[in-house]
Amino acid sequence: MFSPSGWLFRFFTLFTGQDDPNHWSLVQDSNGIGLILALAVKETPFLLLMSLAVLHQMKVDKLLASARSLGYNQSAAWMKVVFPQWLPKMRFPIYAVLAYSLSVVDVAMILGPTSPSTFAVLVWQWFSEPNLTLLPRAAAGAITLFIVCFAVLLLYRLGEYALLRLWQRWQYSGSKTFHLPGKHLFSLVALLPFLMIPLLLVWSFALRWRFPDIWPTRFTTRFWDQEAAHLWELTLNSLILGLIAASVALVFAIACLEYRDKYHRSVPQLVIAIPLLIPQLSILFGIQVAIYMLPGQWHVPSTIWAHILFSFPYVYLALDGTWRAFDPRLTQTARSLGYSATKAWWRVKLPLLLPAILLAWAVGISVSFAQYLPTQLLGAGRITTLTTEAVSLASGQDRRISAVYGLIQHSCHCCFSP
Repeated sequence: MFSPSGWLFRFFTLFTGQDDPNHWSLVQDSNGIGLILALAVKETPFLLLMSLAVLHQMKVDKLLASARSLGYNQSAAWMKVVFPQWLPKMRFPIYAVLAYSLSVVDVAMILGPTSPSTFAVLVWQWFSEPNLTLLPRAAAGAITLFIVCFAVLLLYRLGEYALLRLWQRWQYSGSKTFHLPGKHLFSLVALLPFLMIPLLLVWSFALRWRFPDIWPTRFTTRFWDQEAAHLWELTLNSLILGLIAASVALVFAIACLEYRDKYHRSVPQLVIAIPLLIPQLSILFGIQVAIYMLPGQWHVPSTIWAHILFSFPYVYLALDGTWRAFDPRLTQTARSLGYSATKAWWRVKLPLLLPAILLAWAVGISVSFAQYLPTQLLGAGRITTLTTEAVSLASGQDRRISAVYGLIQHSCHCCFSP
């Protein structure tokens, strides 16, 4: 869509008559604007998903009704009443987005600048060096990436504290009317990913598509036939890893939440969120060294364990707000009617929380599908998934085969969305 010879430039050429596709580009631009926009579009649904349980727990309808009764319009009520309470509760999801954006490798390899590249991509290139004597440089880079990530998270925390605690005048003074581009901005963010699907579909069947033609002149199924056998193996690998990782992470998350509700004690959320807050390269380097010290081949178990490790925090965060919002009096009533604790959980609590559980399970599968670095580093090239192949093919710039893999990957995500 946004490459120098993509649909955007083809329409631009159609209306302006200029046939030079190199005036500007959002793909691998030196300023990283395309990478920033892509990460913003990619992470917005995650923050919205994490917000659902938080907003439900805050009883937003009552807050907005009270603010509207005092003369505030809808946007001003959101900014001055809901936002100051919402932001602290969304701290860990926002931390996760910050840490991911700083340390992402696969998206940066495809869309990010190349000279110089992002620091995470540079560290990954150091890890990929065949000369083992350069491995200490990669280790130093991983530690530096961790320090940079910690500094950015600390800076955000200080900014949040200053905004909500030190500088509070904006919350209770000034105009009672405010305008947010919510509906139009959300429509744009929601529309962009859906525009990519028909574009991928057209590219996967395109045989001849010259610039600046709007539509291919020849179509073929050759690329689907060529990749069919390999796609089945990659899809099976991705599904097995995703189902195992998400299911185990879901069981662990439910067990942790039930233990917290029963004994009113739990592991601090900061500890649970460590895989989200520390750059993956920094964690995976230590795991890789530890795995190499074990006798035998541990590529498959270590890859599965890494997928569980990175899926668990997302599943836990997706369920945490729903578990906190659940009214324990419902199960207490069931117990008073003669149900055992186990039967009350299965017959009362589980049906009410099942939509949130299915959603968290789908999130875990989606996170597992997207794991590029754990599969590459710990799988040591012996385990290939749709994501690893898609990133490799996207770097090779064969758009037709890349479109085939992108469509299959999207289909797998959609199959497990509740």
